[in-house]
Amino acid sequence: MEKGAIGHVIAIASGKGGVGKSSVTALIASELRRRNFSVGVLDADVTGPSQPKMFGVRGPLVDRGEGIEPATTSNGVTMVSSQFMVEDEQTPVIWRGPLVTRLIMQFFGGVNWGKLDYVLVDMPPGTSDVPLTVFQSLPLDGIVFVFTPQDLSALIVKKAMNMARDLHVQLLGVVENMSYFTCPHCGKRSDLFGVSHVAEVAKEYGIPLLARLPIDPKLSPAADAGQVGAYTSPELSALTDALLRAIQDAESSQLTVL
Repeated sequence: MEKGAIGHVIAIASGKGGVGKSSVTALIASELRRRNFSVGVLDADVTGPSQPKMFGVRGPLVDRGEGIEPATTSNGVTMVSSQFMVEDEQTPVIWRGPLVTRLIMQFFGGVNWGKLDYVLVDMPPGTSDVPLTVFQSLPLDGIVFVFTPQDLSALIVKKAMNMARDLHVQLLGVVENMSYFTCPHCGKRSDLFGVSHVAEVAKEYGIPLLARLPIDPKLSPAADAGQVGAYTSPELSALTDALLRAIQDAESSQLTVL
């Protein structure tokens, strides 16, 4: 499947649910928009979509003859999600694997994305049908893995990282989310979920440590209110800088090989 007018297709994955992979996707997309890049988000977490809620966007999507028109957030991010296909946000999407994988293909090839600098693919957890479809069928330029400090999280994410590597998907780097909490009163940093292991994982796989994102009490209310696009922080800015460097380095290494 060709990228067409899309500059880069980057997947954001975790292999494990509950580590904030969708939040990281939304935050990176919003930071890229602040830098005047054109950005789309493909919400591939079909049975657990969260991007529309975080951005405060509602469907339905329409087709005006040139493909499905993506929704547009208040900060200019274009988006497709299975959430737009149900009338109520609490209605579950109860589909078998083949239907889910066909929808993912339609979301990429059948959407009128237009000209974009980046499309970020918010991956579902696990290593089954949808990740396999994305890795094998979408023209990915690379993938970022998100996890939290616990050993269990790192163990499960490594399974997904090994899957991506086995399928020859470029690993761009790792992000440790909910890495620590800084007390707003005394400034003391606390590792609420244990000692960080992200540097060890990055070294083991020979990829960059893109960021250690703290727990920020301001983020959840912003996402719940559909205003995740307004959230910013020094750590998010540094993460985006590191990701852009990683993409550039990956491109340079591929050109060298060629």
